[in-house]
Amino acid sequence: MFLKKRTEPEELLILKHLDNRMELALSDRKRLSNLQRGFEGEVQFDLLAKNIVEERYILNDLRLEVNNSELQIDSFIISKGITYLLDVKNFYGDFYIDGDKFISIKTGEEYKNPLDQLKRSALLLRQIFNYYNLNYLIEPYVIFINPEFTLYQAPMDQPIIHPTQANRFIRELNETPSRLNDSD
Repeated sequence: MFLKKRTEPEELLILKHLDNRMELALSDRKRLSNLQRGFEGEVQFDLLAKNIVEERYILNDLRLEVNNSELQIDSFIISKGITYLLDVKNFYGDFYIDGDKFISIKTGEEYKNPLDQLKRSALLLRQIFNYYNLNYLIEPYVIFINPEFTLYQAPMDQPIIHPTQANRFIRELNETPSRLNDSD
C-alpha cells in the first residue's frame, strides 16, 4: 500500500518551466535530463511495486534530516520486522565497477558510485531507527531499472538488483509473509 505517492521533484519542475521560456545553459540542460531520467526510472519502479500483494507500506521520495545531514530515499518499503531502503537508478548503457569507481564504458567518465550513496543512506537511517528505538532490519538495495543498462564486473556480494532481477525481487517480496499491525 502506497502511503506516500511520488511527485516530480521541485527542481525538475523549475527546470522544465525555465526550459520552455529560455535557452538553458549546457549544465542546466544536462541536470534537467538527469532529473527527468531519474524520475522516469522511479515511476517505472512504482509500476512494479504496484504488484506487491502482501501487506506492506510503501513510502516514496522521502527527505529526512539526520545530524545536519540530508537523507533522500527513493522508495522505502516497510514489512513485518524488515524495511527495504531502495535507491532506484535509471542509468542507460554499459558500465563497470573498478574498485570503488563506477565508470561508463562508452565515455570512460567516472560517476558517483551508487553503492557509496546507499551505504551512507543506510547509515543515516540506522541512526534514525536507533534514536527512536526501532528494531527493524534494514535491507538496502540499488535497483538499476533500465533494461538497456549493463553493469560489468559487478561484485556479487553487493546489494545490487539488476534490471533482469527487478521482477523477481517483487515476486520474492510477495512470497514473504507480512502482516502489519499498529505496532509496526
